[in-house]
Amino acid sequence: MNTLSVHDLEVVYDVLAEALDTATQAKAELFLVKLALLCAQTIGDAETFTELTQSALQDL
Repeated sequence: MNTLSVHDLEVVYDVLAEALDTATQAKAELFLVKLALLCAQTIGDAETFTELTQSALQDL
């Protein structure tokens, strides 16, 4: 798996924050589902996506 630099993670965070603002609160959930499915398709491995999903749920 590739890792991002701190700078690239900050870019990703900013892009995601701006996209969520653009989607509006009413459509944010739909946007996140679409993004997750696109990411899963790009990853190409359901097990990895499942592990990432579980990691994201930690400490919410």
